Amino acid sequence: MLAVSFAAFFWISDIGFQRSIETTVNSASLTDLQTVQRLLANYVQQGDGHVREELSRLADLWPNGAVFEVADGQGNWLFRSPRFTHAYPALPAAQADKAVFFTTNLDYSQYRIALKRVALIDQTFEIHAAVPTEPFDQALDHFRLIEQEALPVLVLLASFFGYWLSGRSLAPVSRITETAQSIGVQNLSRRLELPQVHDELRELTATLNAMLDRIETSVRKITQFTADASHDLRTPIAIIRTASEIALRRPRTDAEYREVLSRILMTSVETSELLENLLTLARADAGAVGLEMHPLDLSANVRRAQERALVLAGEKTLQFTAHMPPAPVWVRGDSIAIDRLLLILIDNAVKYTPAGGHCAIELSHDHDHAHVTIRDTGVGISPSDLERIFERFTRADIARSRETPGAGLGLAIARWIAEIHGGSIGAESRVGVGSVFHVHLPAFQNT
Repeated sequence: MLAVSFAAFFWISDIGFQRSIETTVNSASLTDLQTVQRLLANYVQQGDGHVREELSRLADLWPNGAVFEVADGQGNWLFRSPRFTHAYPALPAAQADKAVFFTTNLDYSQYRIALKRVALIDQTFEIHAAVPTEPFDQALDHFRLIEQEALPVLVLLASFFGYWLSGRSLAPVSRITETAQSIGVQNLSRRLELPQVHDELRELTATLNAMLDRIETSVRKITQFTADASHDLRTPIAIIRTASEIALRRPRTDAEYREVLSRILMTSVETSELLENLLTLARADAGAVGLEMHPLDLSANVRRAQERALVLAGEKTLQFTAHMPPAPVWVRGDSIAIDRLLLILIDNAVKYTPAGGHCAIELSHDHDHAHVTIRDTGVGISPSDLERIFERFTRADIARSRETPGAGLGLAIARWIAEIHGGSIGAESRVGVGSVFHVHLPAFQNT
C-alpha cells in the first residue's frame, strides 16, 4: 500500500510538473510574440519604413538572440531568426487575434512556438515566436530521476518505521493477550493493565476488566452456592444414613422402627424441600422458569396465605390478624408464585416468633402499586444480618439457625419472585422487638 501510494503521488506530481512546464513555456513564447507585436504596432502607427532593421535590433537585444519570424500580409518575410531558416515541419495556420501553440524541432532542438495573425491599422502581419524547451525538459528528466531513486528508499524507510510504530502501537494488545491467556478460575482476581493513553484500547481494556469483575463475582457466588448446598445436603443424608445403620445393628420393636422411620421421613421431606428450592433458583438463574402472568386479585392470595398462617399460628399459640381493603387489588402475575412468596414470608414470621406472640398481614394499594406488609413480634434481625438476609444460604442468627430448620433459601426465592413480577421486597427489624417485611408489586388497571 505504501508503494502504491508513493507511486500514485509521484505520478500525480509528474503530471503536475509537465503541465506547469507547458504553462510556463506557453507564457514565455506568448510574451515574446506580444513584444514583437508592440514593436510592429509602434512603427506602423508612425509610418516608419525601417521595420526590418528594428526587428533585427530587437532580436539582438534578447539574451542569446530571440527566435521569431514575421511575415506581411502577402507572406513575405520581414524578419526570420536563423533557426527558422532551416527546414522544419510545417506549422499550423495562424489565427487572427488568437495565439496558437505548437511544439516542433528547429535546428535539431525542440521549441515551443506561439503563432498569431495580427491586424494593425491597414496592414496584416503573421508572427511566430519560439522558446526552447530543452532546459525545462532537463528539469523534468532530473525530477523523474529523483522519483526513480527516491521511491524505493521511501518505501523501505516507511516500511521500517511503520513496522516499528505498529509494534509499539500493538504492544499493549500483546500484553492484554498474554494477560488474558494467563487468567483462569484460579486467578480471576488478576486484571489487565490499563494503557496510559486514553484511547479506544484503554476503553476496551476497562471493559474487559469490568467483564472479569462480573465473572469473578459470578464464580464466587457459584462456588459459595455449591459449598453451602453441599453442606446443607450432607447433613440430612448423614442423618438418614446414621439412623438406618443404628436401626439395623440389632432387632428392635415396632415402635422403635416406627420412630426411626419417622425421623428418616421427616429428614427426607426437609431434603426434598431443599432440593426443590435449589432447582427453583437454578431454573431462575438460567431464565428457564415459565410463569403464567394473568390479572389476579391479590386479596385472594392474601386470604389463602391467612388460612395457612392460622394453622401454623395455632400450633404455636400465636395470634394472627389480617387487614385487607374491601375492593379487589389487581396485579398482573402468576398466582402460584405469588402464593409461594406470601407463604415464605408467613412461615418465617411464624417460625421465628415465640409462643404467645403476634403476626399480621396487611394488604393495601395506591394508584401505582399493591403493598403487602407482614409483621411479627419475633426475635428480630441484627443490622449486620439485615443487609444479607435475601442472599442464598444466609440465615440471620447462627444459634437460631441450629434450633430452627431451614437452609436460608426462602427469602432468596421470595426476592426473585418479587423481582420477576417487576416489584421489590424489603425488610425492617429490631432485635428482640420483631420484623416487618414489605412487598411492592405493580398495580394492574383492570378495565
